[in-house]
This record gives sequence, structure tokens and C-alpha cells, in this order.
Amino acid sequence: MRVATDDLAKLLILQQVDLGGLAAQKQLDELPQRAIIADCRKKKQVLNAKLDKLAELASASEDEISRIGEEDAKLAQKQQRLQQEIDAVKGDFRSVGARTKELNGAAKRRATLDEKLTQAYAELEKIDAVITQAREMMQDVVAKEEAATAEFVEKGSALKEKCAKARAERAAIVTQLPAELVREYEKVAARSGGVAVGRLNGSSCGVCRNSIDAGRLVAMKAEGNVAACPHCKRLLVL
Repeated sequence: MRVATDDLAKLLILQQVDLGGLAAQKQLDELPQRAIIADCRKKKQVLNAKLDKLAELASASEDEISRIGEEDAKLAQKQQRLQQEIDAVKGDFRSVGARTKELNGAAKRRATLDEKLTQAYAELEKIDAVITQAREMMQDVVAKEEAATAEFVEKGSALKEKCAKARAERAAIVTQLPAELVREYEKVAARSGGVAVGRLNGSSCGVCRNSIDAGRLVAMKAEGNVAACPHCKRLLVL
């Protein structure tokens, strides 16, 4: 393949621009903040699910406390009514005995409810403590995510600018090169990690470093000033 000297120079510049753009994109893709942000978002999902579950447990405990309170209040009213009835029928021992038995039952039930209420408050206190802990963890995760996001925006913006600049420079150079040469370059670059063009270094490929035998080299030069390396298949400037 014979390529004009100016086109060869532009092709080598194009490769440097492309490699710079690839390096910037690789840095952008590998910014550690990406992993930190993703990890924080995952932790936030877990914590939100935990907080939702804790809210349900807290609501259930509060409902239990409310139910116990309502039952206790009704029993207190019942005790008051029974005591009034006992006071009103002092001479009727049978009536007094029946009401006294009922009054004792109410008192016993209220004692049981008092134990349950203590347990319910203790359970709610535990749940509230875990909720507080989970919220503090959420605040830490959110702060970490915000810090990582700010760093990513700062560092990522500079890298994105490099990528954009490389694309613009590339577009300008490509318009100045023969379309067939660009297609061949891009085909080779796609399969060789972006390094599509190398220079002959003595009798060796400047990229893969493999030596090319003298007879083969003479034949390659006879065909033009650019040929495919017989080893790595890159475009070799002879």
C-alpha cells in the first residue's frame, strides 16, 4: 500500500488522538467513585427496606400499647362501677360477693395488662433504638455518596472534556484522509486495542517487536511504504 507522506503523518496523529481519547475514557470508566456511588446506592436500598420493616414493627407495638391502654381504661371504669354497686348494696352479701369476685378479676386482668404494657414499651424502645441506628447509618451513607458524587463530577468532567476534545480532533483529521485508509485503520485498530499503526524499527515491527525476515521485508517495501506486519497484522510504516 502506498500512502502519501502527509497522510501518513496525519494517520499517526490520528492514532495518538484516538489513544488519548481511549485512555481518558478508560480513566473515566474506572474512576473509583463509580464503585463507591454504586455501593452507597445498594446500601441505601437495604437500609430503606430495613427502615420500612422497622416502621411496621414500631406501628404494631404502638397499636398494641394503644389496645392495652383502651382495655385498661375500660377495666378501670368497670372497677369504679362495681365498687359503686358494692357500696350501694352493702346488706346484700350475695350481690356484694358476686361483684367483689368480678372486681378482683378486673384487678387481676389489669395487673396482667400492666406487665404486657411494660413489655410493649420495652419492645418499642428497642425498635426505636434500631431505627435511630439505621437512620444514622443512612446519613453516613448519604454523606459518603454525596462526597463521591462531587469528586466524580469534578474528575469526570475533566475526563469527559478530554474525550470530547479527542472526538472533535479526530473528526477534523478524518475529513483530511482518504476514506479507504481510514476504514483500514479503524478495522485494524478495533482488533488491536487502538494501536493500529507502527513504524519499522530496523527489520522489526515497532509495535510487536517481532523480526521480519529480509526477503519478506524486501517484498513488502516493493509494494509500497505501508504494509501489514506479518506477525501482528498492524499497519507498518516502512
